[in-house]
Amino acid sequence: MKKQTHHSRVNLRTVSRAVALLAIASGAGTAYSQSTTLAPVTVTGKVWPPAADVTGFGDVPLKDVPISASVIDHNQIEESGARRLADLTRFDPSLTDSYDAPGYWDIVSIRGYTLDNVYNFRREGLPINAETSIPLDNKERVELLKGTSGIQAGTSAPGGLVNYVVKRPTDEDLRAVRFEWTQRSSFLAAADLGGRFGNDKAFGYRINVADERLRPLVHDLDGSRQLLAAAGDWRIDRDSLLEAEVEWSRKKQPSQVGFSLLGDVLPGVPDPRLNLNNQPWVPPTKFDALTGTLRYTRSLAGDWKIVGQLGSQRLKNDDYTAFPFGCSAEGVFDRYCSDGTFDYYDYRSIGEKRHENAANLELKGKINAGGMTHELSLGILRSTIHNRLPDYAYRLVGTGNVQGTAVVFSDADFAFADPSQVYAGTRRDETSTELSIRDAVRISDRASVWLGLRHTRLDRHSIATDGSGDTSYSQSLTTPWAAVSYKLSPTTTAYTSWGEGVESQVVPNNADIYVNAGSVLPALKSRQWELGLKGAREGFAWQLAWFDIRQPVTNIDYCNLALAAGCIGQFDGTEAHRGIEAAAQWAAGAWRFGATAMILRARREGSTADAANNGRRPVNVPSNVLRAFAAWKVPGVAGLELEGSMSHEGDRAVLADNSIMLPAWTRMDAALRYETQMGRTTATWTLGIDNVTNKRFWRESPYQFGHVYLYPGAERTV
Repeated sequence: MKKQTHHSRVNLRTVSRAVALLAIASGAGTAYSQSTTLAPVTVTGKVWPPAADVTGFGDVPLKDVPISASVIDHNQIEESGARRLADLTRFDPSLTDSYDAPGYWDIVSIRGYTLDNVYNFRREGLPINAETSIPLDNKERVELLKGTSGIQAGTSAPGGLVNYVVKRPTDEDLRAVRFEWTQRSSFLAAADLGGRFGNDKAFGYRINVADERLRPLVHDLDGSRQLLAAAGDWRIDRDSLLEAEVEWSRKKQPSQVGFSLLGDVLPGVPDPRLNLNNQPWVPPTKFDALTGTLRYTRSLAGDWKIVGQLGSQRLKNDDYTAFPFGCSAEGVFDRYCSDGTFDYYDYRSIGEKRHENAANLELKGKINAGGMTHELSLGILRSTIHNRLPDYAYRLVGTGNVQGTAVVFSDADFAFADPSQVYAGTRRDETSTELSIRDAVRISDRASVWLGLRHTRLDRHSIATDGSGDTSYSQSLTTPWAAVSYKLSPTTTAYTSWGEGVESQVVPNNADIYVNAGSVLPALKSRQWELGLKGAREGFAWQLAWFDIRQPVTNIDYCNLALAAGCIGQFDGTEAHRGIEAAAQWAAGAWRFGATAMILRARREGSTADAANNGRRPVNVPSNVLRAFAAWKVPGVAGLELEGSMSHEGDRAVLADNSIMLPAWTRMDAALRYETQMGRTTATWTLGIDNVTNKRFWRESPYQFGHVYLYPGAERTV
């Protein structure tokens, strides 16, 4: 079943660099430029971003919060030509691909842990489902929290959180138009309009529109996407603000499926344009999304304020794939045949619906007690999930090959599915109520203690569409967090923190394998220690962090792979990730430089079911990541800048026993940008090239749903 064996996704990084990019801004004194800067550093344009909501301390400057987080703002998004989250891995070494296939939704890792698309994503601070295509055209910034997230989220995987923040009304009139053309004629037209009106400019608006014809270099991947987004606010009085925004998006595009091992051999990197999802009977996958929020902020007496927020998300997906999976001819099902053939499956899931609603109420303020200042936050968050995944088809239809020349069925009117090969879908409902408290205690001008606690009550129910697998359970979870920070100087802060994150898991309802099928496991609590330094002065900014995260692991993946009766679903050791992250940026005169790096030691520990792999590296986790860039303003030509960047990732394990490793790779990108003033209009033209040397490499090696996948890096793209 594809939902249990496959998620494919698109990496428009292969096509996102524009040959020409024009941004036009008009209005009194307004200058709004777009470009394709390749700068891959976490902090660009300013020493530190002012704050990040994803930390949970959104009113505190990010340079002072004892949490590792980074902010990728709209300038970086637009200048890099990014279309999706996977395109932003160049900006932070902790963010890496984790089964990011062109054409589908993003699956990424932070600090080596794969994020859960259901629980690790936020939009405007509220939980959303990321099992869809999320556009970036109307996003003001993307915030990344790195590490366990127990005080920010009731349940989530331990890598971190991603928070999308939308563009809001501008104080000055904004009129921006953007056109982008990419090799093989992908074409984007977008507009960004903003301003204020009414008495005392009490009302504000922001409108984003985008339409793109997708024609990437990858074969059989043509498609289209559209976006319409609007945000408005009303400054009711000096103390009250009402904000609303809504976003509608649609994307229609096939996906690129992964390659795999050929028997026991890691094959050479094929033409990265090849797409094995190229059967003529496969329609493109469709994503429709409607998402919006409503927020009211009221200032109270003293330094207190109350914030109420509502959010709603409606997703509809039609999912189609000609899906390569396994080799029945050789009796192996986690890779392709040694001769390059594989089994082809027809997967179709039509009318998937995912609905999520959230309501949050938060009270924030300051009190003085015992000679210390307490910055307090009290909150309650309630969210509901209603997912309706219909019956789906998954049937063997023939044999394919890695050359992509096999056509197993040529009739475009290929029947939807043999009724005998339609599998039951799932109805899933969930309610979560979370109570939280955070306190930043200012002991002195230099020393602070930070405390947080979140209590979560979960009620979950799922049942198959045929009435089988009826599972219900309730669970209460509590996650603490604590930190101490100290200003070594006015420009340097040191900190240490400890925290927990929690996941909730149920043993699969398969009595053929599990003795305790359908049982609820105790909460899986991840724990993290972190030590860090942050500093900035005179155009130079830097940060350094050491972290140690330990995540409990169950034996469920092992039991599913072994297909052995009598398994007892239970804890089975840990996955431990220990590493160092570093970032620095410097700007002086005509030059800008930046570099970020992560060195990661990830190991499987304490397993009894799979003891042979204790001490080995988890699959698809790079041993190290380095991003660097340099930019030079050409003397004598005002507005002309030459930019170059480098991305390097260390080797990855392809198999759990580490017998096959994916080699390290390095890619170079370049761009030439020219900005000029034409009357009251600012225009920016950019010529960019990704993968300048046209290097071929395996980008990642995810092991998903019992199968090895390989994805190549994109070829040189203008």
